[in-house]
Amino acid sequence: MDDVNVSIISISSDIGTAAATRWMEQGYNVAGTYRTQSDATALLEQSGAFLTPCDLSDVASIDQASGRMKDHFEAWDVLMTCPATMEPIGDFLECDIDAWCESVALNCTRQMRFLHALLPSRRRDSPQLPLVIMFTGPGTNDARRHLSAEILGKISQLKMCELLSEEIEDARFVIVGPGWVNTKVHGETIKAGSAAGSNYQRTIDILESGKTTPISRVVDFLDWAIEQPRDVISGRNFSIVNDIWGEKRLNDKLSQTPDMFKMRRFLNDWQGDHGDY
Repeated sequence: MDDVNVSIISISSDIGTAAATRWMEQGYNVAGTYRTQSDATALLEQSGAFLTPCDLSDVASIDQASGRMKDHFEAWDVLMTCPATMEPIGDFLECDIDAWCESVALNCTRQMRFLHALLPSRRRDSPQLPLVIMFTGPGTNDARRHLSAEILGKISQLKMCELLSEEIEDARFVIVGPGWVNTKVHGETIKAGSAAGSNYQRTIDILESGKTTPISRVVDFLDWAIEQPRDVISGRNFSIVNDIWGEKRLNDKLSQTPDMFKMRRFLNDWQGDHGDY
């Protein structure tokens, strides 16, 4: 793709920074938001990224930042939203309900507010349809305790990815689970201590084991996703660790099976008497 414009919500996140760095090396034009200035944001600006502050806890800040992003790019090709928080950590009844509701909003609806503002400025004159990238969190396939606010917010994003794909046919939408990546967000679990329950020691053990998903692998997936056709990628939830993305046999199966990698009771009613699925 030539002359690619990329907008990243929370470019200061570890994954956002890594993706932006590679994409600028590939010649992409990059813009993004940050909450707090850091050495990473300074380096991104020095490399040519357009950055603007944004506090996702403040609706006015979202509206101002999205306006600046729209002014910077007349049209975007890739829009990636990275924000996530595990806090408040603890069982539902032990959490401050205002903090819990705010976390659900930050993990989903505040990001949807940003998308609502930027989606109208997606590129319309390119054969490669614009791509929106979102990220899932923990608890997609189990009932993980102590993290209900993040899990609810991210599960809502997962379904919204599919809904947007159905509603907006001239764009692609994908949501991805990166697995255990050694990023700043895990510090929230360690800080929570006993309130995180078994997640506390599990987090320490996994981070210390080194058996985490390299950020470079996450960006490899993002590069792959940018190149995929709509019938393969859009509306789906991918696992970087568990899926055979990059292999033609997966692309073929996805193209033939619209319900794959989506949140639904898929094949749960199979009776086993009409052949294999």
